[in-house]
Amino acid sequence: MTTTEKLIQMVIAIALFIGVMAAILLLTQRLKSRRGERIQAVAFVGPALFLVAVGLLYPAVKTAYQSFFGANGENFVGIENYIDIFTNSGLLVVLRNTMLWVLLVPTLSTFIGLVYAVLVDRSRFEKLAKALVFLPMAISLVGASIIWKFVYEYKGTENTQIGLLNGVLKALGFDTYNFLFYSPWNTLFLIVILIWIQAGFAMTILSASIKAIPDDIVEAASLDGVSGLKMFFFITVPSIRPSLIVVLTTISIGTLKVFDIVQTSTGGRFDTSVLAYEYYFQYFVSLNQGLAAALAVVIFALVSPIIIYNVRQMRKLEAR
Repeated sequence: MTTTEKLIQMVIAIALFIGVMAAILLLTQRLKSRRGERIQAVAFVGPALFLVAVGLLYPAVKTAYQSFFGANGENFVGIENYIDIFTNSGLLVVLRNTMLWVLLVPTLSTFIGLVYAVLVDRSRFEKLAKALVFLPMAISLVGASIIWKFVYEYKGTENTQIGLLNGVLKALGFDTYNFLFYSPWNTLFLIVILIWIQAGFAMTILSASIKAIPDDIVEAASLDGVSGLKMFFFITVPSIRPSLIVVLTTISIGTLKVFDIVQTSTGGRFDTSVLAYEYYFQYFVSLNQGLAAALAVVIFALVSPIIIYNVRQMRKLEAR
């Protein structure tokens, strides 16, 4: 099929869609009744539901079904793939790494963002300080990983260093260190990259929440002699609790799906793989479709409760 034929097909499809929608709208205008309103609702909601079913529900069901089959996707193996995930020594390392990511990244990112937001709040250089911390959010995860690869770059102590950290170590008289080689410390150094990025997101959301705290509450607390850490723990934190939960859960969802940093920095070597990267490796490199599908189901099972909880918290925020 030529490009011209494809273009003609696209134009015809758009024209048909517009024609059908116009016909439905015309029909509902004539049917000034509940039936007409229902037809109009179906006309607008139907295409979106269809796309959700085709783009999300069908792939999810297909993946769950495929997880009960072997590497070639043909031999039924039951729950063997799931047993492998929780018993295979290599995959247990993947689960350990994923747990470290999920525990450390949301917690430290939110803590750093919160402390920073409080420290720069209403200061003379607030805008500049916030812009500097938010800048990493404008960089892609791949770009950030490449930057930090130069920070962690390793060469023998006797060689000229191009890595920032090893350059500092050598200047101070210490031996250089291969930050991305030794497990489990290499995973912690990769985690630093995502914290560096997500701290800006946490700071932005929490700073807005802090500014939304009513002045009456702060003034009343000040008159009662509350200040410093007491003001932070007993006034600021309780007042922004819904925002804190939303930030924590949002970062947790992104962390569970982290792939770019691991792929760019280590390629999953040296025991740094996580669930999302392992899915990619099993499906596209090892060609083990069954195990890859099971890993995808595990990721979905871990993310779903967080998403549901996050949606409920966001609704509470909107209702306030």
